[in-house]
Amino acid sequence: MMDRTTRPLVIVAAFAGSLAVGLLLMLWALGGLRGMTAPAAIGGPFQLTDQSGQTVTEKDLQGKPTLIFFGFTHCPDVCPTSLFEISEVLRAMGKDADRVNAYFVSVDPDRDTSAAMKDYLSSFDPHLRGLTGTPAAVAKVLADYRVYARKVPLKDGDYTMDHTALIYLMDRDGHFVAPFNLNRTPEAAAEDLKRYL
Repeated sequence: MMDRTTRPLVIVAAFAGSLAVGLLLMLWALGGLRGMTAPAAIGGPFQLTDQSGQTVTEKDLQGKPTLIFFGFTHCPDVCPTSLFEISEVLRAMGKDADRVNAYFVSVDPDRDTSAAMKDYLSSFDPHLRGLTGTPAAVAKVLADYRVYARKVPLKDGDYTMDHTALIYLMDRDGHFVAPFNLNRTPEAAAEDLKRYL
């Protein structure tokens, strides 16, 4: 029979053990435990087109840190706000902004043509490049970057998009570093980004 001092410890240990098993199962189900040696990869080969009609691939990420935001031109709030904040960070970087890639990747290729992207991005920092492509090419990028995106029908027959609203920070080798934090001054975010130049 357990005494009164051991019983709470056993209950706590059992709870901690079940919590650990639950977290491991959740990670496994989400694909985060491939071999247990490294976190699940984010990124990969792609071929998209920017707002000027130029082809952009994963090789264009090489040599510069890269900010990537996934969104769409018909987005009413999150996308323009995020792109404005990225523009402010690029402005705060001054001449160093030329040493950074900044991409706005469409999750809505049916409406976001290169021309639509060019028109939309004219309101933001000129360093921002809008990327789009065929539905298959966009779907591949979304899968490789683990981006959630789904059409949501509207009452008038139109639709909007639910999507992941993270800003991805990639290093000079094109590897994912972390979500980039914009909840600070543009100057503080710019100083952080300069560490990856």
